[in-house]
Amino acid sequence: MVTHFRFRLYLLAVVVMAGFGLLVYRLYQIQVTEYASWAARVPGSKLESVRIPGIRGEIRDRNGFTLVDSTPTYELQFDLREIVAAYLKIYGKLPEPHVWERFDSRGQREEKSETDIVAIVEATVFPGLQELGLLADYSTNAMRVHYRSNRGIVPFTFRRDLSFKEFARFAENNIGIPGVTVTRAGRRRYLYDSVACHVLGYMNLADPDQVPAERKREFNYYVGDDYGVMGIEKTMDHYLQGKPGKLIIEKDEKGKFVGEVSRTEPEPGSDVYLTIDARIQMVAEQSLRKVGRGAAVVIDPRNGDVLAIASVPSFNPNVFIPEVQIDDWKRYTEDPTSPMFSRAINPYAPGSTGKIPVALAGCLSGSCNQRFNCGGGAQYGNKFMKCWSSGHGTLDLSSAIKVSCNGFFYRYANHTGIRNIQTMTSLLGLGRLTGIELTGENPGNIPNPEWLRMQGLLWSDAFTALVSIGQGATEVTPLQMASVTATVANGGKVYQPRIVRKVVDKDGTVVKDDTPVLRADLTREGLTPEHIELVKRGMWRVVNEGGGTAGRAKSELTVISGKTGTAQTANPRQPTNAWFTCFAPYDEPELAVCVFVENGNSGGGAASPIAKNIIDNVMAMQKGAEIEVTAVPEAIGHTDRIMSVAFEGSDVAAFAQVDEASESAVDVAAFVPDSLQERNFRPLSGLAQPTIKQTSDNRGRVGQLNSTPTPKFRPFQWLKKKR
Repeated sequence: MVTHFRFRLYLLAVVVMAGFGLLVYRLYQIQVTEYASWAARVPGSKLESVRIPGIRGEIRDRNGFTLVDSTPTYELQFDLREIVAAYLKIYGKLPEPHVWERFDSRGQREEKSETDIVAIVEATVFPGLQELGLLADYSTNAMRVHYRSNRGIVPFTFRRDLSFKEFARFAENNIGIPGVTVTRAGRRRYLYDSVACHVLGYMNLADPDQVPAERKREFNYYVGDDYGVMGIEKTMDHYLQGKPGKLIIEKDEKGKFVGEVSRTEPEPGSDVYLTIDARIQMVAEQSLRKVGRGAAVVIDPRNGDVLAIASVPSFNPNVFIPEVQIDDWKRYTEDPTSPMFSRAINPYAPGSTGKIPVALAGCLSGSCNQRFNCGGGAQYGNKFMKCWSSGHGTLDLSSAIKVSCNGFFYRYANHTGIRNIQTMTSLLGLGRLTGIELTGENPGNIPNPEWLRMQGLLWSDAFTALVSIGQGATEVTPLQMASVTATVANGGKVYQPRIVRKVVDKDGTVVKDDTPVLRADLTREGLTPEHIELVKRGMWRVVNEGGGTAGRAKSELTVISGKTGTAQTANPRQPTNAWFTCFAPYDEPELAVCVFVENGNSGGGAASPIAKNIIDNVMAMQKGAEIEVTAVPEAIGHTDRIMSVAFEGSDVAAFAQVDEASESAVDVAAFVPDSLQERNFRPLSGLAQPTIKQTSDNRGRVGQLNSTPTPKFRPFQWLKKKR
C-alpha cells in the first residue's frame, strides 16, 4: 500500500516537473529564439531593414602610397513616407496639393498635381531641426523630384556635411523627429588635389534609377553606392565598391525608433594598386606646367608598366565630391583649353616621331640597308613635297633619323611599301586601343588603301610619303608613341601598356594580379637585333651628336636617345604641335618617355627639354634625391605659342645654337584632301555627366532660421503646440 502511494507521488512530481520544463522551454522560444517574429506581431510595432553601403577601397601607387581614400562623414536623411504618415496623424489630412507643369509626349504643356512634400517636411520636421540648429539651405525642387521619382522608397539626403559635433547633438536629442536619421558614410578624398586627376577620375552620387526595382525592394531603406564615372574610379569600380551591410531596426506604433535588432557590418572594397609611381607622376606634371596644353607618358620598357601619365591643363577631382557646383562644371566644360580632356590617350598627327615605326617597317623589306638621296624633297605628280631642309644629300637610315630627313623617308617608305608599314604599325599597336584601364582612350589612325577607299579616294605614293612623316590623316596618341619607343629600347618586345598592378582585399588577399602582357616580339616577325640597333643608334645620334635635332635633350646624368617631331596642323592659330619621344639609359633602358606640346614650335625646342627634365629627375631620385608628393592646384591652360622651354640651371645661351638644327614643320596641305583636314572627334564627346549640386531656391534658404541649440530637445513639444 505504502509502495503504491509513493509511486503515484513520484509520478505526479515527474509530471509537474515535465510541465514546468515545457513551459520554461516555450518561454525561451518565444522570448529568445522567436523574439523577432513575435515582436513583429505586436500591434503597431514593425521591423525595417536598412542597406548600409560599404566603404570604398583606396587607390594607391605601385609602392603602396595612397592617392585616394574615403574619410567618414555623416549624412542627415529623411524617410519621406514616414514623414507623410506623421503629418497625417497630426493634422488628419494632407495639405493642398502642389501643382507643377510639364510637357507631354506631344510637346503640349500640361498641369500635374502631387502631394506637397515640401510643405509636409516644413511642418513636420523643420521645427525640430531648427531647435537643434541643423537646418541648411537646400533645393526644394530636388526634394520634389526625389519624392516624385521614388515615392519615398529611397531616403532623401538633406545634408551630406554634418560635422561630428552636429551628429552627436542629433544622436542625443533626435527622439520625436519622425523620419529623420543620421547615417555614417564614406566621403571620397583625393589626397593631392589635381595630381593624376585624368588617371584617377571622379565619382557620382548613388543613382537610384540605376538600381533594379527588385533589389531596392529587399530593403525598407535602400542607401545606394556612389560610383565612378571616369578613370580608374570607373574601370575598377566593381573592385573598389564595398560589400553592403544590413541593419534591422524596430519602430513602435508611433513610428518612433525603439532599438536596433541586428546589424550585419558592411565590408570595405578592395584596394587598387597602380603601376604609377607617385613621385614620377609628380615630376611629369610639374614639368608639363611649363606649357599650356600637352601630355607626358613614362613607361618601363622592361614590362610595359606606365610609371606616369599626365595631361595639362588639369582639374581637381575633389570639386566633384559629393556634388559639383554648376559654376565649376561650366568652368571646366566651357574652358577652350579643355582641362577635363586627357591628351595622353587621344590622337594627334605625330610628325617626324612617326618615322620610327616606318623605319622598323623598312627592316621587313630590306629597305633599312639601302641609302636614299634627299634632294630637298620628292616629286609626286605635278607637286613637289619638300623636306624641312634644302637638302641632306644621300643618307643611310641612322643618319636620316638623326637629321629627321623627310626626303629620305619619302623614298624609304615607298621602297618599303604601305603593306609592310601596315604590318609593322599593327604589330606596334598603332591605330587601335592599347587596352589600358582608363576611360576616353581613342585609337588614332594609320591610313591605308582600304581606309582611304572608304573616304572615296584612291591610294598613291604621295599618301605613303605622308604616312612616313606622320602627317595627313596619320594620328597616334602619346601613350602609343611611348609604347613604340619602349619597344625600340628593349630590343623589339611589344608590351601592352598597363596601369593596374594588382587589386588587394583588406585582409591582404590578392583578388587580381596583373602581369605584363607581351603582345608581339619583332625579332620573331622578321627583324633581327641588328635591325633594331640601327634605329636605336639613329635615336642616340639625334641627341648626342652635333647636327642632331634634339641637342637640348643631352643629359649629364644618363644617356638619352630620342626622336623629335613637329607636326603641321590645319589650324592657322596653332600651326604646329611639338613631339619628343625618347628612352634612357642606352644600354639597359629603364624609361621610355613621350612628350607632346600643343602649339609647340618644334620638338627640339618645346618638347625635348621637358622629357630631359623628367628623366634627369628620375635618375636623381634613383641615386637618393628626395621627391616630395604634395597637393597641387589644377594646372591652368592657355593657347599661347610655345617657342621653347627651359628649366632652372639650363644653359639658355647654348640653346640658341642647338636650336638651329631643330627641324621645322613641312607644309603638306596641298597633298591632304580637304575631307581629311579635320579631326573626327570632339574633346568632350565622351565626358560623363557628374552629379551637379542643385542650388537652393528662395523657399529652400532655411539655414539662417537655425536656433541656438538647446541642451536637450523636448520630444513633440512643438507638435503639441500646433494641435
